[in-house]
Amino acid sequence: MSLDLAGEWIWPVIAAPFVGSFLGVLVLRLPAGQPVGLARSACPRCGATLGAADLVPLASWLVLRGRCRHCSAALGAFYPGIEIAALGIAAWAALVLPPPLVWAGCALGWTLLAAALIDLRHLILPDALVLPLIPAGIALHALVAPGSWPDHAIGAAAGYLGFVAVRALYGAIRRREGLGLGDAKLLAAAGAWVGWQGLPSVVFLGAAAALAGLLAVRAAGHGVDLKGEIPFGPALALAIWIIWLYGPLVTA
Repeated sequence: MSLDLAGEWIWPVIAAPFVGSFLGVLVLRLPAGQPVGLARSACPRCGATLGAADLVPLASWLVLRGRCRHCSAALGAFYPGIEIAALGIAAWAALVLPPPLVWAGCALGWTLLAAALIDLRHLILPDALVLPLIPAGIALHALVAPGSWPDHAIGAAAGYLGFVAVRALYGAIRRREGLGLGDAKLLAAAGAWVGWQGLPSVVFLGAAAALAGLLAVRAAGHGVDLKGEIPFGPALALAIWIIWLYGPLVTA
């Protein structure tokens, strides 16, 4: 393997923990309407501004044993967890995708990771993360396979309109709102990346993952209010990622 070809996957893997650190900031600040790129990071306990040595992904957390340098408060595992997740996404993409597509795969996976965590924590899927995935997916396939982009444009429209139709039907039957438009937009992004052919697989795998997650939560002894709001974004994000990497579950 040439050095140039190896660089197609080495650099995303090296960058992944730093991207994960930024995603952690994004997940915490974007739903709260706080500035993401300008404000300095600070300890949530004592408010001390964190220096460069405190912000080295994974390494600084390990050196400081997960505690603030200034007040010794436990910092929790959120940041190292999301940094490891971002690294895992980059490694996964590097193993599965052809080198020219690794960066695109990482961008998709990292965005889905942030959107899934925000939905899990706040029950919202921010437009700022989800909507750009739609033109990005169509444009990518227009570049790598010019004849395929109409399938992905149709997939985006079908994903959104199909989910909106199900949402309207659910509301008519149950007399209450049960499906969020954020999920419809995420399904539109799914269609943009996997094409209309991959949408059924995304829906099936997403529903299966959501059901498995609910059963796991109940098995762990936590109650689940089936009449309350349940985040579908994490399961849908996982399904989009897997189907884009490996293709539809059943092909003609």
